[in-house]
Amino acid sequence: MAPDRSTRRAGRWTGPCLATVALVAVLLAACSSNSSSSTTSTTAAAHPSTSSTAATTTTSAAPTTTNGVGPAVYEIQTGTVKGLGKVLVDGRGFTLYLFVPDKQSGASTCYGSCAQGWPPILLPTGIAAPVAGPGVESSLLGTTHRTDGTIQVTYNKWPLYLWVGDSEPGQATGQGLNNLGGLWYVLSPSGKAITTHP
Repeated sequence: MAPDRSTRRAGRWTGPCLATVALVAVLLAACSSNSSSSTTSTTAAAHPSTSSTAATTTTSAAPTTTNGVGPAVYEIQTGTVKGLGKVLVDGRGFTLYLFVPDKQSGASTCYGSCAQGWPPILLPTGIAAPVAGPGVESSLLGTTHRTDGTIQVTYNKWPLYLWVGDSEPGQATGQGLNNLGGLWYVLSPSGKAITTHP
């Protein structure tokens, strides 16, 4: 029988026993590492990281324009208003209006308190043109310079406005109002005034 070459010197093992102890230590470390990885993966699956949540939020957010400004008030599209049918709306779905005293001249006559009640559709700084959304004729879109230097969106030469009385998309509470100097009407996709009442 071969003599056991394992000896203990000064409280330390040498020879084959030392190799066994080292191997056990390596295996324990590997198991601990795998267990930690497994826990991390499970936790990540159960509780998405902040970056994952941020990505989801960005995906489900309201549509934005190419320069990051959104929702695009200056994107002109069509929407449906009960009793009026298809009308022009902004990129958020709010109904747009024309002001009869503008006389389809391509220039606005609504300033001061008029513009507070009927905010003009303006292009943000750095935006060169309005966006043609679904249902509109891009050839009818245009702009006009206001006296304060801002640029207002027009459609078929009618400057476009919102009405502060509309609190959500699909409303047209300003339709047919004689307010702040003249009559206000919604517009059809062909750029004509719709004068019927809902």
